[in-house]
Amino acid sequence: QVHLAESGGDVVQPGASLTLSCVASGFPFSRYTMRWYRQTPGDQRKLVAAMSGGGAIQYANSVKSRFTISRDNTKNMVYLQMSDLKPEDTATYYCNLQRGGGEEYWGQGTQVTVSS
Repeated sequence: QVHLAESGGDVVQPGASLTLSCVASGFPFSRYTMRWYRQTPGDQRKLVAAMSGGGAIQYANSVKSRFTISRDNTKNMVYLQMSDLKPEDTATYYCNLQRGGGEEYWGQGTQVTVSS
């Protein structure tokens, strides 16, 4: 049974840094691309960053140079290091797994609020 659980969300001031974590279980973690999405009320979830099991990385243009995705395949963990946070980064952040064939899983989300 696949399970994803995010943590690390907080209320921070603009310019601050924050690291989100996602622990995964129930599937061969190192074989799959892991993704971070974010969502604001009334909007669709949007891809923030992705990292394949082999280390290929993709970022949304809005977070390039500020966010860093990483993973530890020995711990089944994926991380999102966020720096120079802006009010527009305020969102609920979700960890995501896509296994193909329409099979997709989400964590419960973790709230990041950037406000002065």
